[in-house]
Amino acid sequence: MNIMLFHSTYGLRPAVRQAADRLRAAGHEVWTPDLFEGHTFGTVEEGMEFNMSIGKDELLKRAVLAAAPYSDRGLVYAGFSLGASIAQTLALGDDKARGLLLLHGTSDIAANASVDDLPVQLHVAEPDPFETDDWLSAWYLQMGRAGADVEVHRYAGAGHLYTDPDLPDYDEEAAEATWRVALGFLESLSNLGPGHTGS
Repeated sequence: MNIMLFHSTYGLRPAVRQAADRLRAAGHEVWTPDLFEGHTFGTVEEGMEFNMSIGKDELLKRAVLAAAPYSDRGLVYAGFSLGASIAQTLALGDDKARGLLLLHGTSDIAANASVDDLPVQLHVAEPDPFETDDWLSAWYLQMGRAGADVEVHRYAGAGHLYTDPDLPDYDEEAAEATWRVALGFLESLSNLGPGHTGS
């Protein structure tokens, strides 16, 4: 698969590159655009402050420009936390998208969003202060109404960004379980063949 992988509000940290390497080792082509243009952060507060200084519209513009040269290939959009919300926005607006892999994050859904059985997989901590149960329930229903084929995986006791080995959130067992399931999801998309977005 061709995967566009977006970083979290911490920036393009080593964990994102490691994730990309893991995906490449499984046979996928992966791009990791740097939406923060070289800036990385040690705390979520610093990252969020920088993120707000750029603004949501500018971040989305950078993401769209990064994905545009490859979108005709049929991309799987993926991302971590903030990057997941960006990936979701792009996938719902790209009729050639092959899938959506969300790690630690979701986003608002436009009222007119419509996809054709887009395969979506979400991995999120339980509980997660940024992804509350009420929010996720509403999100799941809205994604279904938009036409997405959604599966949600929760990880009890893990921190928010539990796949990043360099953060206090890290949970090795949850991270490895996430990657096992995610790689299976991506393999299933590969088996659908080009031109298919869902079952």
